[in-house]
Amino acid sequence: MTIQFKFIEKSNMAIILPLLHELDPSIPEALLKARLAEMLERGYECVGIYSEEELIGLCGIWTLVKYYVGKHIEPDNVYIKTAHRNQGIGKALNAWLKNLALSRGCEAIELNCYAKNELGRAFWESNGYLPIGIHYQKKLV
Repeated sequence: MTIQFKFIEKSNMAIILPLLHELDPSIPEALLKARLAEMLERGYECVGIYSEEELIGLCGIWTLVKYYVGKHIEPDNVYIKTAHRNQGIGKALNAWLKNLALSRGCEAIELNCYAKNELGRAFWESNGYLPIGIHYQKKLV
């Protein structure tokens, strides 16, 4: 199986909507589409994970600067279809992300992982990421 990581063109970004819906079925696809449009206006990028020509996963990318870490990339909504997990794709993606960050002059990679996602947390920690805080949220609507 040949795996490729390729940035998805903004004009073709709708192809990620079914995978985003798989990632969180509680969010209606129409709302995902509206949010994606706004995210693209704010610098969001998405890397498609392909097996041959099939889109089997995705990884959103934000390039940010924050006072406490400097310039960094933030992988967002990382998702690989269930049938393709545990095949080394995540490890290859992690290496790809590191190279991307270095090529952009970044000092770090930061990401959020849901507290209840024990497998995800174990994966990121096994790849050298350290938990440094707690992400809080207050819903307003």
